[in-house]
Amino acid sequence: MPSKERNAMSETRHISVTGLTKIFSVAKASIPAFENLSFNISAGEFFCVVGPSGCGKSTLLRTLAGLEKPSNGSIRFTDQCGDIVTPLIGMVFQEHGLFPWMTLQKNIEFLVKSNPRLSAESAAISQQYLQKIGLSAFATCYPHQVSGGMRQRVSVARSFAYDPDILLMDEPFVFLDSQARWQLQQMLLQIWQETGKTVIFVTHDIDEAVCLADRIMVLTAHPGKLKAITSVNFPRPRDVITLKRDHRYGELVSDLVTTLKEESFLQSV
Repeated sequence: MPSKERNAMSETRHISVTGLTKIFSVAKASIPAFENLSFNISAGEFFCVVGPSGCGKSTLLRTLAGLEKPSNGSIRFTDQCGDIVTPLIGMVFQEHGLFPWMTLQKNIEFLVKSNPRLSAESAAISQQYLQKIGLSAFATCYPHQVSGGMRQRVSVARSFAYDPDILLMDEPFVFLDSQARWQLQQMLLQIWQETGKTVIFVTHDIDEAVCLADRIMVLTAHPGKLKAITSVNFPRPRDVITLKRDHRYGELVSDLVTTLKEESFLQSV
């Protein structure tokens, strides 16, 4: 679990989800995305969500972000005193979402400026984060002039630079090759460790979830229901490559794969 020092860095102390359900109305039919989800997330926690395709993982993120209205249930965000708050929420999507007409540095600055607390420091903050992700030399490049992995590095960095209380990440590394993927996983762990942000991370990749998470929530096949929440008790800070050599890592991945296999459509073929 995250340290008390990192927990204190976030204004939002706790996320409490109770009986959350989302139902879409399509052609006069009611189609549930997920049903009756209840779970809690502590401030500074790295919380991963995995499940079969179509189980409502992305819809859950959008609902937590306030982009979708729940059909039933509640989401409560509370501060260190237990008072209900409205947190600042950032999102990272599968696509990098960078503006093609802006340089890498200006892309970061643009988002940072939208946080009134940071607007005056946007240039310095963007430079700081470009340095963190090893792209200072590419600050004046445009997105089409750098690789996909570099673009996604900027996407992740600008979301942290925005300084949200909670960061929602929807399979941000899904389109990257394996080498770029583990490099960005390591970068993400380092920035998260430094900033203490609460992260909710959706992925199809069990290896990725085990590398990153404090806890992993497994959803059932559609409609998504809570199947299990598993703690990942490897110490921090973590090195992705070293962790994968640990036999306990392989055992946990195997256990989670078995749990997910029970939800696979192949079981019914």
